Amino acid sequence: MKQNWIWLDPTRYPDAQTTVYNGFCDKKPSDYAVCEFVKSYAFTSKIRKATLTYSGDTEFRLYCNGAFVATGPANVGGDFFIDNEKPWPTHFTFTSEVYPEGNTLDFHAWVKMMPVRINEFSKGHGGFMLYGVVEFADGTTQEITTDSTWLCRQNHAYTAPDCYDGGQPVDAFSNAVPVENIWHATPAPIPPRTEEDIGANTFTVAAGATQEFDFEYPRIYSCFIHLLVKTQSPLHLTVQMRETEKVEASEHLTFTCDTEYISPGIRSIGGYHVIAENRGDTPAEATLSMLETHFPITDCAMTETSDEELNLVLDVCRHTLKQCMQMFESESTLHCEPLACTGDYYVEAMMTALSYGDLRLAEFDVLRTADILRVKGGVMFHTTYSMIWVMMLYDLYRFTGHTDLLRQCADALELLLERMHTYVDDSGIVENPPSFMFVDWVIVDGMTLHRPPKALGQTYLSMFYYGGLICGAKIYDVLGDTAKAERYRSRAADLKIAINTLLYDPERELYFEGLNTPSRTADGWWLPQNVEKRYYRLHSNVLAALFGIHDNPAALLTRTLEDESLGYFQPYFAHFVLEAVRKTGLIHRFSREILDMWKKPILDCPKGLPEGFIYQENYGFDHSHGWGGTPLYHLPMVLSGLEILEPGYKRIRLNPDLLDFAHANVEIPTPYGTICIEMREGKEPVVTIPDGIIVE
Repeated sequence: MKQNWIWLDPTRYPDAQTTVYNGFCDKKPSDYAVCEFVKSYAFTSKIRKATLTYSGDTEFRLYCNGAFVATGPANVGGDFFIDNEKPWPTHFTFTSEVYPEGNTLDFHAWVKMMPVRINEFSKGHGGFMLYGVVEFADGTTQEITTDSTWLCRQNHAYTAPDCYDGGQPVDAFSNAVPVENIWHATPAPIPPRTEEDIGANTFTVAAGATQEFDFEYPRIYSCFIHLLVKTQSPLHLTVQMRETEKVEASEHLTFTCDTEYISPGIRSIGGYHVIAENRGDTPAEATLSMLETHFPITDCAMTETSDEELNLVLDVCRHTLKQCMQMFESESTLHCEPLACTGDYYVEAMMTALSYGDLRLAEFDVLRTADILRVKGGVMFHTTYSMIWVMMLYDLYRFTGHTDLLRQCADALELLLERMHTYVDDSGIVENPPSFMFVDWVIVDGMTLHRPPKALGQTYLSMFYYGGLICGAKIYDVLGDTAKAERYRSRAADLKIAINTLLYDPERELYFEGLNTPSRTADGWWLPQNVEKRYYRLHSNVLAALFGIHDNPAALLTRTLEDESLGYFQPYFAHFVLEAVRKTGLIHRFSREILDMWKKPILDCPKGLPEGFIYQENYGFDHSHGWGGTPLYHLPMVLSGLEILEPGYKRIRLNPDLLDFAHANVEIPTPYGTICIEMREGKEPVVTIPDGIIVE
């Protein structure tokens, strides 16, 4: 496939050529540019189909014959690459098929240069490419590609990421210039996002008037602002966007003529407040809507119970998960964290497995993380999340049976586990990592567990390292690499002994959160210097039960969850609490009680999932956070008693349990179809199994 990249002529636009690599960097106003590319093809034969492959840097929107094709690209950025060092992560293309009527193809692409959000990444230069194969009704084909015959211009109206000024001069189109292919993009194994225009509201602003409008939506959507403006004189709009009550972002827009405006960046919106100022002597009209965008998912398996409040929780979980499924499983389209936040994406992947069932996006996240681990020599910014990546890799294999996924990540897995091994000292526990982050959004004695000192993070990280070693050994077992499997299983055994020797208090029958010795790697920010106090918290004790580090995990978990002095947990860590409850057989003791924790925040705000049950000072929680939706995974798992005995649902075990509900219906998506379980109090469950699945 040809990759002919084009950009603006540097002699005409010398300040719109290069940019910073990611959203963490200091940016100059001249780094920001929105550029347009157009090209018309007229053929002598009628077109049957055109297969298009395309990409851009940093972000693009592509139309063909006036119809939306895609936004992209499917790249990741952020805190893996704070220092802009090379080599860079892989760049990706999308492929779409279009079926135009007639014999013409008219392309229009909008390409944004400069990472704005921290999940965006650039190769440092503006660029756009498209390659197509056009199939005609007579059976012939023709190739098309971006080249110097394409026309382009900078759209000066986009003056800044949140500003649009329609009064700026409009340039004539001129020929694009071929640029060096620094991207070497490879095909993304996922389709592009879908887009749907929803929630339209039309308002009129009288001549010379300033008016304000409020628009509220029942849910929070991941979307682009869409405006259709009719005006003959300057109309200035301040569009304030909110998820719930607080204004999270604003765009300042000036229109001087009839205009269609689409925001160049994705937003998380549950409502608008619009301040409209008509600076002319004729009325102006605007229609404001949202282009809802997400990964193209359709069917969804449904779990419902006799508890209507819990059903609402599940419904909000499903909605928020869909909004988070973008070009990677974003933790939130308000915060737009990068791919480094694996803890979020692991929980979302497990939610997806038990609801939408389409795990292509999660698998792509794992593959892209492996790519970055190779580039970074096994270093991941969040140390605990690096071990969760191993768990995510193995669990995706369990649900899909895709051995190739393990094979493609095997070298990155070894890099990661060997890097983690360097953080272990002669004591046998994790002693000198670059950080002990991330534990949970919890404050302890004024210290955040986002980046805790050793006394609040060492045991937790050591526990996750143990879990990562066990999953790593299982992965190499599947791949037939017995030497590596034995190496990591042996290290896990040694680590378990060290944890139980150095980090367990037999008198209190609890693990404490870390030693009080000085931190040799403390840097004052990501790893603060250690403290003298010994802490007993629930987090490490839950993990000891979950991973089987304690010899009586059910008793330990019961002590832990019944002891209020061990503190609280937030929706993210609730996933591991509920997993521990399920795996220790304590679902009747704790599951309903923990699931009920979601009811109040959802009833208070059913628009989306809260990032935390308990809000923290100096941190802006959102209501579009997928990591808070683990009931969507946990409830169908415990109601069905599902055990995957052979990866990909080839052989399973079911043990339906009504969990004290009056009735419940469970659907579980599988590669063979949907497993359905109907349960009614006092009656035998009715179970429907698709052909191809062996049930024990």
